[in-house]
Amino acid sequence: MRGSPVVPALATAALLLPLLGAAPTAAAPPDAPPAPDRLQRAFASAAAEYHVPQSVLLGVSYLQSRWDAHAGAPSVTGGYGPLHLTDARTALAEAPRSHHSVGTEDPRGDDARTPLHPADGAAPSSTGLPARLTTLPRAAELTGLSPEALRTDPAANVSGGAALLAAAQRELGEPLSSDPADWYGAVARFSGAEDSATAAAYANDVYEVIRTGERRTTDAGQRVALAARPGLAPDVSQLKGADLRAASAAGTECPRSVSCEWIPAPYEEFGDGDYGNHDLGDRPASQRIRYIVVHDTEGTWNGVLNMVQDPTYVSWNYTLRSTDGHIAQHVKAKDVAWHAGNWYVNAKSIGLEHEGFLAEPDAWYTEAMYRSSARLVKYLAKKYGIPLDRQHVLGHDNVSGTTTATIPGMHTDPGPYWDWRHYFQLLGRPFQPTAGKKSSLVTIRPDYDANRPGYTGCETAGEPCAAHGSSEVRLYSDHDVNAPLIKDIGLGTTPTTGVNDLSSRVSTGQQYAVADRWGDWTAIWYLGQKAWFHNPDKSPAAVPASGRVITPRKGLASVPVYGRAYPEKDAYPASVPAQAVSPLPYTLPAGQRYVVGEKVPGEYYYAVTFDGASRRVVRGEDQYYEIQYGHRVAYVRAADVTVAAAR
Repeated sequence: MRGSPVVPALATAALLLPLLGAAPTAAAPPDAPPAPDRLQRAFASAAAEYHVPQSVLLGVSYLQSRWDAHAGAPSVTGGYGPLHLTDARTALAEAPRSHHSVGTEDPRGDDARTPLHPADGAAPSSTGLPARLTTLPRAAELTGLSPEALRTDPAANVSGGAALLAAAQRELGEPLSSDPADWYGAVARFSGAEDSATAAAYANDVYEVIRTGERRTTDAGQRVALAARPGLAPDVSQLKGADLRAASAAGTECPRSVSCEWIPAPYEEFGDGDYGNHDLGDRPASQRIRYIVVHDTEGTWNGVLNMVQDPTYVSWNYTLRSTDGHIAQHVKAKDVAWHAGNWYVNAKSIGLEHEGFLAEPDAWYTEAMYRSSARLVKYLAKKYGIPLDRQHVLGHDNVSGTTTATIPGMHTDPGPYWDWRHYFQLLGRPFQPTAGKKSSLVTIRPDYDANRPGYTGCETAGEPCAAHGSSEVRLYSDHDVNAPLIKDIGLGTTPTTGVNDLSSRVSTGQQYAVADRWGDWTAIWYLGQKAWFHNPDKSPAAVPASGRVITPRKGLASVPVYGRAYPEKDAYPASVPAQAVSPLPYTLPAGQRYVVGEKVPGEYYYAVTFDGASRRVVRGEDQYYEIQYGHRVAYVRAADVTVAAAR
């Protein structure tokens, strides 16, 4: 249905016609691209027609979509256009979702226990949808515009959002004031949240956008600007009349700047010595929390919450909702959730699931969720001393397999469409050049919107995915796009452009040592090979970086690479079975350099019984360095390598 003709209602046709381009002239032929200020004018016109302050309309839209239209494709929750008007029934009918994050990993990743392989969750249902997922039909009633127009035409979509805001203002008994400070209650209601805490968090974010101002070019090439209003103080008392239920954050570990509720993952026995769906612990007293792992849910909010409340299923610490950034916490930080497929990482990490689908490039993540997630991560990083870099804030796709056998089954989410560059800007740690132009290290940093490598397999194996911005950069065996892709021997397959094939891809924020340069191409050391990527000065895919690197100790031709940093055999007491220190099929050859994350102790958390009698943290004498080895992180024994500052 995308690209169908727009049929606006007569009441607003005169206003929208010039914006929709329905009356081409000699100066603007039918196939001409839209003027780059067309969307800005649509905001101005809709604000005037519905008597909504333009800054409020722009601020709400920015928090929903950053003003992007996504070519009329729905978000993960069925939201369309710059105002993210939701029509989940239509979205589900047009594009039924399935589990696209490839992987057969055991989510615990602990060799001391039988692998846990939960079944996929149930598909989302289109019945009983909450109001926050059906705002587009309401906008159609208010404007007289067709649902198709509201889904596919940005100008119509903006009008629909303005009509919803104006209706919310009237329902609150507030005047259609020209002062944006008078619209706090309507903005809170626009979120679709059912509780006051979530609505307030959403409205606060919108007003923060208005205070700071924003300016960007959208995915459709539209230039949109929102002038800053630094002194703006909204009337927050309006929230009292919004008729929203009170919500409790009791039991949660969240910053006050987000809305958070406690929906516990059950810790229960279910027969034959089995229990779930996490392990109790005493972190950080017993062991440091070193990592935050970013996942996508591969399912919708309600279904995912059902999964995490099943004691026979897996677990994670937090789930984040797409429509408004609301957070549910399931597992305390002191305890160990089963989420990353690597027990060493699970024992030292906090897992965040974001409502989304890896293999649906246009099932976009909202700005509300990105901002809520960034606030949560900043809070956790400060509380537990976790550095805000890509060696510690990992995607699930950056977590290593534990042994050779587990490598092919590791999950690949959140995938190439998660915007790591924007995420780290929100974290206050933007990826900036930290060295001179010819530095021996680089930080991967393409322009997300302009970087559009082709992927296949989003809907049908081998078929091209929709063109879309991406955080990832493709690697070749030579400085030529026709050269073979880099091969990952651990996967044991011929590399492809498949959306789940990580063999020849690097991701924004990851750092690598430069191996060579040739014209517009840069080579890095990657999986024991020289891997090339296109890196022209006019549109760089990476920026110069400083840091530390490791090389094999003098006299060693190569050193083994590990997927976990386990203690040596002699460190285990008699009551704890020694875990194998299993090298992966990779090596780190002499003459190659890899970027160091941090030095970590050999450590293993033994927890295999419900009553807790088995729980013990085993530490050895062996020390390891975490390194950026391929797309995933890995570990090398400190005794095997030499560490030096990059030149």
